[in-house]
Amino acid sequence: MDSFIDLKAWQLGMQLMTEVHELMEQFPRSEQRALTKQLRSCTRSIMANIAEGFGRFTFPDKANKYTIARGECNETTAHLYVAVVLQFVTPERAQRAIQLSNEVARILSGLIRACRNRS
Repeated sequence: MDSFIDLKAWQLGMQLMTEVHELMEQFPRSEQRALTKQLRSCTRSIMANIAEGFGRFTFPDKANKYTIARGECNETTAHLYVAVVLQFVTPERAQRAIQLSNEVARILSGLIRACRNRS
């Protein structure tokens, strides 16, 4: 692989970010500085940490960044559940984003294991 953009986790992270941004358009204006800010931050952080991990030289450094990205996936999922409970979006509408977040986390778990096995 030549670039982090070749990583399936990063590609799905982009889809996740796009899906979450579309969901946030349904949120009430009062949430523009609260939940939407958190969701923007964690979805962008997923991709940033994947990119940073790809660029790290040692496998432990790579695993660390991928672990942070996986944590951001969990944070994204948690915020999406909050949005459902607060009725900003329906469970059905949030499902695609939740599935993407879980899939990115699963792929990252594989990357983390691979890095740890190589160190």
